[in-house]
Amino acid sequence: MKILKKILLLLLIVFVVAQFFGPEKNEGSIESIVAFYEDTKPPENVKAILTESCFDCHSSSTRYPWYSNITPVNYWMADHVKHGTKHFNVSTWENSSIKRKDHKMEELIEMVEEKEMPLQSYTWTHTEAKLSDAQIQDVLTWAKQVRAIYALAPKPE
Repeated sequence: MKILKKILLLLLIVFVVAQFFGPEKNEGSIESIVAFYEDTKPPENVKAILTESCFDCHSSSTRYPWYSNITPVNYWMADHVKHGTKHFNVSTWENSSIKRKDHKMEELIEMVEEKEMPLQSYTWTHTEAKLSDAQIQDVLTWAKQVRAIYALAPKPE
C-alpha cells in the first residue's frame, strides 16, 4: 500500500509540474484570413461556418478554450492545429498559386462531402462546429463556385 501511495504522489507531482510547460500556441492575427475572404468571397452564412468549424485548425489564429491550458490536452490540441495548418491554411492563401488554391478547394469539397471535416474529435467539445446537412450544402455550393472561378483564371505558362 505504501508503494501505491508513493507512485500516486509521484504521478501527481509530475502532473503538476507538467502544467508549467506547454507547446507554442497558434495565436496569429485574424487579419491573415482577409486575403482568403477577398479571394473566395464566401457569403455571410458560409463565413460564419468557416469561423466556427474551420479556422481554429486551418488558420494562424486559433481560439483556445479554457481546457487548452491543461497538459496533456494542450499538446493534443497543438498537434491537431499543426496537422490542420499543414494540410490547409487559409492564412497563407495569398501566397498560393491558382492551381494550388483550386486543389485545396477540391480537397475541402471532398472532406466536407465525406463528413471527415470538421473532425469528430473537434465537434465533441465544439458542438456548434458540427455541420448540419444544410450547412454542408452551403459550404459545398460556395466551394464549387470558387473552383469554377479558378478554372476560368489564366494559368501561368
